[in-house]
Amino acid sequence: MPRNHYTYLGGHSNDQSSKAGVLLVNLGTPEAPTARAVRPYLAEFLGDPRVIEYPRWLWWLILHGVILRIRPARSAHAYARIWTSEGSPLRVGSEKLATGLQEKLGQLCTEPVRVALAMRYGTPSVRTQIEQLQRQGVQRLLVLPLYPQYSATSTGSVIDAVADTLKQLRWPPELRIVNDYHNDEGHIQALAHSIERWWSKHGRGEKLLLSFHGIPQRYVTAGDPYFDQCQNTAQLLRTHLGLSETELIVSFQSRVGREPWLEPYTDATVQRLAKEGVKRLDVACPGFSVDCLETLEEIAMQNRDFFIGAGGEDLRYIPALNDSPEQLSSLAALILKHTHGWLQPASAAQAT
Repeated sequence: MPRNHYTYLGGHSNDQSSKAGVLLVNLGTPEAPTARAVRPYLAEFLGDPRVIEYPRWLWWLILHGVILRIRPARSAHAYARIWTSEGSPLRVGSEKLATGLQEKLGQLCTEPVRVALAMRYGTPSVRTQIEQLQRQGVQRLLVLPLYPQYSATSTGSVIDAVADTLKQLRWPPELRIVNDYHNDEGHIQALAHSIERWWSKHGRGEKLLLSFHGIPQRYVTAGDPYFDQCQNTAQLLRTHLGLSETELIVSFQSRVGREPWLEPYTDATVQRLAKEGVKRLDVACPGFSVDCLETLEEIAMQNRDFFIGAGGEDLRYIPALNDSPEQLSSLAALILKHTHGWLQPASAAQAT
């Protein structure tokens, strides 16, 4: 007989009611702001075929022969600029978000629901967190990638990691996945309220730039819906904030390599706006649920320097939703919607 490769994890019981769990998944982070720690993180991230769609043999040569010899030191320097006494901002912020959602759902639901956090690259991994949830008796699992807009490079990769884990389990949990929430009404309201609250405290700039993470243009040409979903999020925010297309502008950041990525590019856009006479520019990044390297260093530091160097006076970064009350409420509502039939809201129980 062939050897059994399926894994059985304690926690399941036919005598127990099915327990529900929520797995939040964010991108990931190195363990420390050093080249030594960044190198394995980048190797895992850039080695994902969902992220880089090149022939594997060619990309392996480029990645290991060039990129991983140069980029870890540069990335480590960038991480060091934002690292805190608590550690990686993305890790700390994501953990606070998971803790807040656990408490929020505990208030909203009549039965217990377990919330866990995984990182697509680095630790804790998707595999270890799903296995831990199963050991805790979770038999119904909602996976919520913390990417509002779907891309094969982000949410698609999370789905791959979940599938790779489940296909090795003898008794996989019942599964639901949030594909995206780019136009979810609660999420759009949370973004709008967050921006308005920031404006009420700091004043309003002359224009608002929404900077989304970029992807290669050929991915969109091949069918990735990311560009359209980013534009949809932006248009919904224009409506909620009462801004025109000239007052709220969209751009795309973080491009690498020589091939065309989604345009307009953020660095070129902030320089153009400064040269056109804009003195105070506000920037928000609604593709990021939690602040990270791309928001705190690339936008708030690098692009601020680009803007000022081109003649602007101040680029003000509006923080991500993080574990704000708006984000906790909107994501809790999203979770309840996607776990309909699994979880009973406390209000519904009181009504009956």
